[in-house]
Amino acid sequence: MKKISFKLRLKAFLAAALLLILPNTYMCCQNSKDWSEIQGDVTIYFASDLGRNGYFDQKTIANLMGKMTETIEPECIVAAGDVHHFNGVASVNDPLWMTNFESIYSHPGLMTDWFSIMGNHEYRGNTNAVLEYSNISRRWMMPERYYTKTITNDGVSVRLVFIDTTPLINKYRHNSAEYPDAGLQDKEKQLAWLDSTLSTVKEDWVVVVGHHPIYAQTKKDNSERQDLQKCLLPIFHKHNNIDIYACGHIHNFQHIKATDDKIDYIVNTSAAQSRKVSPIKGTVFCSSETGFSVITATKTTLKMHMIDQKGNIVHSVVRTK
Repeated sequence: MKKISFKLRLKAFLAAALLLILPNTYMCCQNSKDWSEIQGDVTIYFASDLGRNGYFDQKTIANLMGKMTETIEPECIVAAGDVHHFNGVASVNDPLWMTNFESIYSHPGLMTDWFSIMGNHEYRGNTNAVLEYSNISRRWMMPERYYTKTITNDGVSVRLVFIDTTPLINKYRHNSAEYPDAGLQDKEKQLAWLDSTLSTVKEDWVVVVGHHPIYAQTKKDNSERQDLQKCLLPIFHKHNNIDIYACGHIHNFQHIKATDDKIDYIVNTSAAQSRKVSPIKGTVFCSSETGFSVITATKTTLKMHMIDQKGNIVHSVVRTK
């Protein structure tokens, strides 16, 4: 049998490698061009339902988020709950902080402020440890269970209002065995704070961030949405200054417009593992892809772009003034 020379084998190997590399490089270049076109004066990455210890699509999406920062750099990143599946964390020293967060989101572009809230899975564990981790990690920013933060750049301002939705839902409040801290929170105090906070808004745009949806297609208990509609919508509509309510929990993308309601209701998908979805009344867009979202703002436009695990912009929510 005739031997194939080393040089010929090397050429064949390089040719095969190029066939694998070039399509990916081309896709990356195409995505980079698309990404650069969504740059705003203010740019915020939005992720939710992250914690799968790097499994499923979590590492892929984490790498994608990092790669995107090389094209559009965020002022901050929002983590809208369930960073830790399935039973929260036990302490600030729990190894899950490394396997769900620190070692996964390791790109230099992701070494920025992560403004976080708790999801229902955090409420299965030590919720105080989730707050206290702000004293351990330079980038974990969670001063309270609910709080507000204004992001400003180039004269454009976005007010982020972070709420703690698990204690607002009776399903969790009344299940102390599984969610021991949920029923201990002062629900009325949080709602009074939200009312007061929205009354002082002067920023260009307002985005309220919660973990649970107010409207969504899901097999989860309808009581979750009903409880939030009952306690949150009267406050939202009283002030009439919210542009977007953005959440996670359902593990798919949804954009819903409710009847006679000016707010865009957005469900951000899981950054690790998604679920199937179908349209309901008011659905503008839905997708079962995994991924994350990017919020961009100028003086006249607020957008929330849904990004799938391949880096494609699958839908954009657009609000103008």
